[in-house]
Amino acid sequence: MFEGCATSFDDGLKIESQYFGSLLSGPVARNMMRSLFVNKGKADKLARRPADIEKSKIGKLGILGAGMMGAGIAYVSAKTGMEVVLLDTSQEAAERGKGYSEGLLKKAIERGRSSEEKAAALLSLITPTTNYHDLAGCDLVIEAVFESVEIKADVTRKTEAVVPDTCVFASNTSTLPITGLAKASERPEQFIGLHFFSPVDKMPLVEIILGEKTNDETIARSLDYIQQIRKTPIVVNDSRGFYTSRVFSTFTAEGITMLAEGVNPALIENAAKMAGMPVGPLAVTDEVTLELAYKIGKETAAELGREYPADLSQQAIQKMVENLERKGKRFGKGFYEYPEDAKKHLWPGLAEEFPVRDEQPDIAELKQRLLTIQALETARCMEEGVITHAEDGDIGSIFGWGFPPYTGGTLSYIDTVGIGEFVAECDRMADTYGDRFKVSSWLRERAQQGQSFYS
Repeated sequence: MFEGCATSFDDGLKIESQYFGSLLSGPVARNMMRSLFVNKGKADKLARRPADIEKSKIGKLGILGAGMMGAGIAYVSAKTGMEVVLLDTSQEAAERGKGYSEGLLKKAIERGRSSEEKAAALLSLITPTTNYHDLAGCDLVIEAVFESVEIKADVTRKTEAVVPDTCVFASNTSTLPITGLAKASERPEQFIGLHFFSPVDKMPLVEIILGEKTNDETIARSLDYIQQIRKTPIVVNDSRGFYTSRVFSTFTAEGITMLAEGVNPALIENAAKMAGMPVGPLAVTDEVTLELAYKIGKETAAELGREYPADLSQQAIQKMVENLERKGKRFGKGFYEYPEDAKKHLWPGLAEEFPVRDEQPDIAELKQRLLTIQALETARCMEEGVITHAEDGDIGSIFGWGFPPYTGGTLSYIDTVGIGEFVAECDRMADTYGDRFKVSSWLRERAQQGQSFYS
């Protein structure tokens, strides 16, 4: 997930000085240093690892699903010397997944960053297969199949029939609650979420999600694996969308809501990038596909007993998918057009489907809406215990979906604005734009007490 944010960290650090040069001092500089170096360093050293559990190392890894995510996980894992079994429903699909590594290695050789010998050694570690018995002896299995509870349950049962009793089973789901998926397992205490970001070879973060029964040894072994493949982990508790997907979705939903309100789509995209986001909300929705957003919206509504669509953004997505059959980049058309012989551009038909109002909002207001809604949802995740440390919230927001690095992250953003001023701004936006900006009594009490997220 989050394909459009692949270069988010680098892009964020290249924000043009005319916008933020005057900000990069005092509290802002301190927040950047704290999140990008101090807190990231702690996470890389496994600050959340349970104590008194022996250090582990993965020798053999199984991956279920050889699509983009599974193929990417196979590459970064084999790169560190571990044996990888890449399983899919057909040998052709499994071979294609291994081919992803071949493509990356070919580019590395062309750029002088690898050699034919090193490439061959890495590729020899990846075994494409359709046979579950090849998973025998795996220390860890990561499921990266289609986002369906039934499909995930089926592969879980087939895997547990052949792997050792000590094997950890992880799901790469980006939205489905881990506790629910673990019901298909005979060993729910060894079931965990490992949410990678796409493309895996470029994105530095892995979100570890704990189910209700996940035990400390499983947490420790999962963190050891993340360190082994040289990624940065955050640890969060279970909920629909977890932390990163849940908050990121508020960014895309706010941008789509603006479109439905009659804001010029080019203005929306430019406001997001001027705020420091790597990609506009319409472009990144195309990347992850409107179809996926549509399915997640319907599934979430059904789970919560609500009608779909329930708001302007979901109405717009429904219209794009059902009525206009514009499902995103993978389908060749979405909010953007994707001509074969030219750069992508916003679909001209948006003006007819979502008429642009005569009076357009100030770009500063759009920027503030996009940043505020993400920071507010992060605060809700803290309140609910989805994230338990402000550091994880900030690291996840910057390295997961590209929240502007100059802010230090979503919770540092609130502290920089001032929690009292932030709550007052949310109150104004709730009156202007709707209940999604309403703050809880928990956050309001923190504001009244002047209690920031960092001391």
